[in-house]
Amino acid sequence: MDGPVVDLRPPENGGSADPERTDRERDDRPAATWPTRLGGPWLVAAEIGVVVVVVAGLVLRFWTHSALWLDEALTVDIAKRPLHEIPSYLKRDGAPPLYYVLLHFWMTVFGDSDLAVRSLSGVISVATLPVAWVVGRRLGGRTVAWTLLVVLASAPFAVYYATEARMYSLVMFLTACGVWAVSRALERPRPGNLIALGVVVAALLYTQYWAIYLVGAFGIWLLWQSRRSSNARWGLLATVVGCLVFVPWVPTFVYQSRYTGTPWAGVPTYAAIINAITGFTDNQASLATTGSNQGRLLALGYFALAGLGLFGVARGRFHIDLDIRTRPQGRALAFVVVVTLAAAITGGIISQSAFSARYAAVVFIPLLVLLAIGTVTFADARIRAVVVAVVVVAGLASSIPNVTTQRTQATEVAAVLAAQAKPGDVVAYCPDQLGPATYRLTSSGGFRQITFPRGTGPAYVDWVNYKQAATAGKPAAFAKQLEAMAGDHSVWLVSASGYQGFGTKCQRLAADLLNATNAAGQPWGGHQWVNTNPARYYEPMGLTQFAPPATP
Repeated sequence: MDGPVVDLRPPENGGSADPERTDRERDDRPAATWPTRLGGPWLVAAEIGVVVVVVAGLVLRFWTHSALWLDEALTVDIAKRPLHEIPSYLKRDGAPPLYYVLLHFWMTVFGDSDLAVRSLSGVISVATLPVAWVVGRRLGGRTVAWTLLVVLASAPFAVYYATEARMYSLVMFLTACGVWAVSRALERPRPGNLIALGVVVAALLYTQYWAIYLVGAFGIWLLWQSRRSSNARWGLLATVVGCLVFVPWVPTFVYQSRYTGTPWAGVPTYAAIINAITGFTDNQASLATTGSNQGRLLALGYFALAGLGLFGVARGRFHIDLDIRTRPQGRALAFVVVVTLAAAITGGIISQSAFSARYAAVVFIPLLVLLAIGTVTFADARIRAVVVAVVVVAGLASSIPNVTTQRTQATEVAAVLAAQAKPGDVVAYCPDQLGPATYRLTSSGGFRQITFPRGTGPAYVDWVNYKQAATAGKPAAFAKQLEAMAGDHSVWLVSASGYQGFGTKCQRLAADLLNATNAAGQPWGGHQWVNTNPARYYEPMGLTQFAPPATP
């Protein structure tokens, strides 16, 4: 560690706000605990490695062949709306508005192609890297800074969401800015530092709702520290002001919490705390089936290094002590990570809301800072370099499949519709969640498109009282509606099973269409053009054509 060390504790509580004093204290440590530094060929290899990893991370943040899947397509469709309409669409969707507003302006400049809409997340993800370096430098010195940079550059979680038109890269950027703002505000609670902290708090709340748990955990920590620290009290005040900025959105948030929720998955258990960490270590689309070996290796590295960041103390080149009192540098980070996840899972259990690893993006950067601090418990720089190299290589190996992973089968469905369907044909979706991704690729085909269970268009999903709507949906009545719409045209059913609340309704809808007859009593018949392929696609779907017999 070759730079000043600044922990998150206020100076009055023993935190270090004076780099020179920190250096003197470090010089007073026993020689056996002084971290060795890389030199000669090791230093050259490390410098080359940093450049290679960062360049690879930058390339991977803009490189994927998959079309947009449900969440992305739905996000783009909402962000396309006139600015004043976005809140009303989000009221039925269940998300806060900041990312959608940014994407709205981004698309006015760069368009709405897959590359264009995803590039916003890519640019934000790239911007997170230098912020992370500064955070690492402030909290642990240059060694921690460079470690944090390469680990983040190669992290599959960060790479994946850099290539997705969703808000999670923005969440990571804001949390990195938040750690930076916190350290500055607690070191010197000047107006500029406190305003920066308040702005980051407000921006996080307007970006993802799990930030409520993060801000709550951070507020608890500040409240505890404020017993003896005026700096912490100022930081707590800035945090409260940031929360007050969120007040105008609270009525919408309350409505979303009451009527939208997460009807697409089951209620979590506390095992999700561990799943959140393991979810950081693999390609997100691949988690629909099974994790990879490199992902498991990376998870082991994350857990081990985070544990060392909290408990580890270097006692020689080959000796690390574990201090159960915890290390001051890692204490606040670990508290925020664990309490945020525990509170979020508890909230999910109480509100019957689902868990997804992407929601834990609010603690991803604090976790990486903690594990970067854990690497300096290896006093021998060569051992430390090898450990970091293993984590980085495993991260890149988990990130690379994102290039070819197909997130949705909509491309295959759309290709068949383009080749076989005719203008005026009816394209129906069961469930409606298959609509946005496919509609994005087929909207210019001249088809009449409709979704089950609500009978609405495919561009949006109305999540309000969604489970009740799915339960109330009548496949037989919907089949009759499709028959009437089609007339002499074909009905193309885009469907998939396994969606929460639908049971076998989509299969029954297909059976009802297969048994349909014309006025002469002749059966329609059906032809399966695309079979669902969950082994290859994160969002699988099938395509069946139901056609009335030709009139003699």
